[in-house]
Amino acid sequence: MSADPREPRRAAPPCTSAGASCCACAEHEVTGRCTVGSPTAAGLALGALADLLLADPRRGHPVAGFGRLAAALERRAWRDSRSAGAGYAALLVGGAAGAGLVLDRATRGRPVLRTAVTAAATWTVLGGTSLGRAAGALHRELDGGDLPAARVLLPALAGRDPSALDAGELARATVESVAENTSDAAVAPLLWGAVAGLPGLLGYRAVNTLDAMVGHRSPRYARFGWAAARADDVANWLPARVTAALTVAAAPVAGGSAAGALRTWWRDGAAHPSPNSGRCEAGLAGALGLRLGGRNVYGDRVEERPALGSGRPAGPDDVPRAVRLSRAVWLSAAVLAAAVRAAAGARRPAPGQRRVSASGRAGASRHASGTASGAVAGASVARRRGATGARSRTIRVGAKASA
Repeated sequence: MSADPREPRRAAPPCTSAGASCCACAEHEVTGRCTVGSPTAAGLALGALADLLLADPRRGHPVAGFGRLAAALERRAWRDSRSAGAGYAALLVGGAAGAGLVLDRATRGRPVLRTAVTAAATWTVLGGTSLGRAAGALHRELDGGDLPAARVLLPALAGRDPSALDAGELARATVESVAENTSDAAVAPLLWGAVAGLPGLLGYRAVNTLDAMVGHRSPRYARFGWAAARADDVANWLPARVTAALTVAAAPVAGGSAAGALRTWWRDGAAHPSPNSGRCEAGLAGALGLRLGGRNVYGDRVEERPALGSGRPAGPDDVPRAVRLSRAVWLSAAVLAAAVRAAAGARRPAPGQRRVSASGRAGASRHASGTASGAVAGASVARRRGATGARSRTIRVGAKASA
């Protein structure tokens, strides 16, 4: 029995699988789109929450395992050449991104599993809470006047030589590290997760880890680590600027100045030798009314950094303020990343939708054309039948009258 064409078409049931890239709901069947967010977005948010509450796992951290693998490969692959370093970086970054792609494929069509795996990966690659805790531990030593203990803790935050640093210089190093690593350890992985999902999360963390290991200007790594350092510059270009913008927006959380953050970012951000770190450090310096930069010692190398900001020198009491601002920035980035991913998921066509869209449109056109032709033909037949019936009635009426 055919359906009554006058009956309105029933709407497809809403999508309940929360993802445009991996669901097979009725809404995808009809419209090719999902109006519920992506499971990747949910995973990013849950992973950020896990980092906020739990920080990094103390044992069996996957990033530490990746570092051991990278160190073992370096012992075999090291050559004093850029090409050797490029091959080394490409192998490790490609392997990490490839592992993310395998996980992406394995969780396709399984939104709950996709959410759980993304949350675990996000928690693994984030370091926002551990950054704040390390800075807080150093601040407690400074607050108690124990400079030797504070110097012991500084290498967990910054690579400069702490042996001759006083309380002010230790505080400056800590604040600068918090500013830079807010982007590197938290904002950047969240944004890469929003843009590229699991491959983006794992691939970015590999890039940043290799930069920390070999991306130095020392005689051993000046050439071998060149590719890792340049890859990190590229991967952090946009996240660093997003971090600076969020620092402007979140400055009042730490009792700072949004106008000062914006002004110092635009004026001093490009003065830093790094194309990215200067933006983050300048924004935080302006927000807190500080002056960062100065003389840094890295082993046998001394760098004179330009001043960032026009305020007072950093002191121990500025470390907790920097940590509060850092937390506000990276939590804002988590919300932004989840929102961007959810919006992208809502607009993305379903799997295979692009491939069939052209044929689907052609089929719909043929169906509409056939329907219209059938309607015209049906109307013509009806008119002919109507005319014939009218003539028959006229003949019968005439016959009765003559009778």
